[in-house]
Amino acid sequence: MVVGDAALDVIARHDKPLPHGGDARAKIRFTGGGAGANTALWLRSLGAETTLLARIGDDPGGRLIRAELEAAGVRCAFAVDAEAPTCCVVVMVDGSGQRSMLADRGANQRFAPGDVTAEALEGASHLHLSGYVLLDPPSRAAGLAALAVAKEAGLTTSVDPQAAAHITDPAAFLADVRGVDLLMPNTEELVALTGSADPASAKELLGTVGAVVVTAGLDGASWVDAGGVTSVPAVEAECIDSTGAGDAFDAGVLTGWLAGESTVDILRHGTRLGALAVGKVGPQPS
Repeated sequence: MVVGDAALDVIARHDKPLPHGGDARAKIRFTGGGAGANTALWLRSLGAETTLLARIGDDPGGRLIRAELEAAGVRCAFAVDAEAPTCCVVVMVDGSGQRSMLADRGANQRFAPGDVTAEALEGASHLHLSGYVLLDPPSRAAGLAALAVAKEAGLTTSVDPQAAAHITDPAAFLADVRGVDLLMPNTEELVALTGSADPASAKELLGTVGAVVVTAGLDGASWVDAGGVTSVPAVEAECIDSTGAGDAFDAGVLTGWLAGESTVDILRHGTRLGALAVGKVGPQPS
């Protein structure tokens, strides 16, 4: 089961720096998005039975997102908000494939503990939580409720912090994820949590969480647990659009970990999917 945002993405690809107060030509595409939905779809592309728990608006965007996810085989356990619109994200992708995002979380910001139901968790063995839920104060209680219900039900758990810029109180965030089996930051998020980009710095997080999986883009990925640090190189790929690469990486890692594979193979699953994600436009599998 995945808990996180489902969104409409507006992706604008531009080759030149954006002029302040001026105009720029771009290639624009509308697509499904949201970290939760992205991870759910990548998991489904690997054959995993997947449920997405999120909150959408009672609007055309929400209905489109549900239709696309269900067509791909993702079970949608959605709360429908009668007032707030479905989350929308403007994604600006530069000539090197790096993305900057402007997000209006909309209905997802109103995700509430009451949305986390026993019916939604039915049949789940693992819960993966997008950090956006915890890092936005209005939805934090729902994220904590999801982790608590998962623990009570005996599910394994994982959290991707998602946004280094929003980790303004590392101690509070780490308190929120205490007891999680896997914490899955990228390098920037690791710096926000430990003050260091060195994967070995994640050792100080052990005890709070069971293991830490760090993705570092072109520098590959690392698994950090009580046994030490294991690293693999990145899979070579042309970076067309980095949007959602971390969500794809998460899906690859979780699939391998839940199947009981070796640490190296788990990381290789993640880097392979990350490479597939950056090699195409949009955050979701084709």
